[in-house]
Amino acid sequence: MKNKNNLNRKAHFLGTKIRNLRKRNRLTMEDLSARCIKVDAESAPSVSYLSMIERGKRIPSEDVLEVIAEVFQKNIEWFLDDIPEEEAITPSKGSGGGINGMALEPNFLFSKEILQIAIPEMLSQTGTSGRQFAHLLIRAHQEHHQNHFPDLERAAEEVGLKRLPLSLDDIIAITKQMGLQIKWFRKTPLSILESMGIDESHVVTSFFDPPSTIYVNQIMKKQAQRLKYNLAVHIGHAVLHDKDGMKNVLVTGRNEITPLQAQHSKMQSSGMDAQDILHAWRDFECSFFAGALLCPKVPFRQMLDRNGYEINTAQLAGVSESVAMRRMTAASPYPHWHYFDAYAPGKLKAVYRGNGIPLPWGNMSMVEDPCQHWAVFRMISEPTIGTSAQISILNTGDEPRIYACESVKVQDLAGNSHVLCSGIDLNPAINAQGKDALSIADDLRQACVTKGGSSHIPKSIKKDLMSVAKILNINWIERGIENDARLICSRGAVCPRSPSCYQQCEAS
Repeated sequence: MKNKNNLNRKAHFLGTKIRNLRKRNRLTMEDLSARCIKVDAESAPSVSYLSMIERGKRIPSEDVLEVIAEVFQKNIEWFLDDIPEEEAITPSKGSGGGINGMALEPNFLFSKEILQIAIPEMLSQTGTSGRQFAHLLIRAHQEHHQNHFPDLERAAEEVGLKRLPLSLDDIIAITKQMGLQIKWFRKTPLSILESMGIDESHVVTSFFDPPSTIYVNQIMKKQAQRLKYNLAVHIGHAVLHDKDGMKNVLVTGRNEITPLQAQHSKMQSSGMDAQDILHAWRDFECSFFAGALLCPKVPFRQMLDRNGYEINTAQLAGVSESVAMRRMTAASPYPHWHYFDAYAPGKLKAVYRGNGIPLPWGNMSMVEDPCQHWAVFRMISEPTIGTSAQISILNTGDEPRIYACESVKVQDLAGNSHVLCSGIDLNPAINAQGKDALSIADDLRQACVTKGGSSHIPKSIKKDLMSVAKILNINWIERGIENDARLICSRGAVCPRSPSCYQQCEAS
């Protein structure tokens, strides 16, 4: 260990390296302090002390520096050398995620006026409903902003006061404060069924009747977590939209109606109603608000951090796995998440792709050649023993990327099984540690190709991935590393395996 005089001489680089490592890994000082406490509570620096270290106003003791080094999986000497390593420690600029766009030329064809004329015709000819198109727009907006909607977060926090967990009694008390009353029903009114165009695969769980009544299905009395979410959505409707008279209907079932909140009868028809975009946007706002109310960002992030982002953190927060897994993508300091809610035989009910991962199935049309090696889809038809954590290699464009995910199989109130999946793109995290993510991903891809599509992760790569898993503090990445890595593809026709799964299917 370097002596005190040596530390004094190198204090500038030490503080800068810690600060840039922290920012590169999207951690606040509170996050870093909490991570240090998990490593060694006695030696962990406080937030104020970390601030002074980063600004070069304090020199950490050997014990404190060892804790910080453990969090970032670095040797202490890395912090103490007198080389700035600018390229290795400077936080990267730009969002580095989301879906890809393209240049649209000639530009004048994409003016607002031309699009307003062309889009309804395009939807009519392709059989796409206006509501489906609206959800596509909203998903693109959500992914472009990496699930960051501070206005909706603040609105929810003002109502819930950042309490976690909120009990059912707490939520009911808020509805009363909002001037809302709850009434129960056994049989869905015929007018609601007709307006929704739904069948027996769906259950109407609740709906709002102006000016102030929330009607709730009696089956929800035994579903406290789902009831809390339903009421939270209606509270969002009251807060954000001032109970403006729209019938806010929540439906659970498969994926013909998306998202859970649906309001109008033209959902199954092609073409676009003038209100489709507005109604779909309000659906999204209320859903996001409900998640933020039940899982306020900072307390939920701290809870996730304490529990290594395990899916069963949902139980501690008093919410369903679906709410917890969707909120992970908004609460985590790491932005490169994806989330799927998948129903058989080939539909995605909900999608979020903060890292732009290609879609293996669609939520608007059936896919004839899905890749069955995606964990989320394999779980639909196969029982899973032990952890479902998986490390996958997928070509995105021409670049191999390493993904990690955890999936869980659940049932909706209509009795339909579906699989929820939360995952992250590991390439940015690998790059943040000064490693070459593309080279590592290509080496892992080659190992899988050599073994016919899946392979034990080579020791050197396992070490790099385990280091990243500890920095991100996500337990299921570590479990996935102990399993075989799998090659996956977005469609069977571009299967990277030899012989390809697609060819095997044709032969059979």
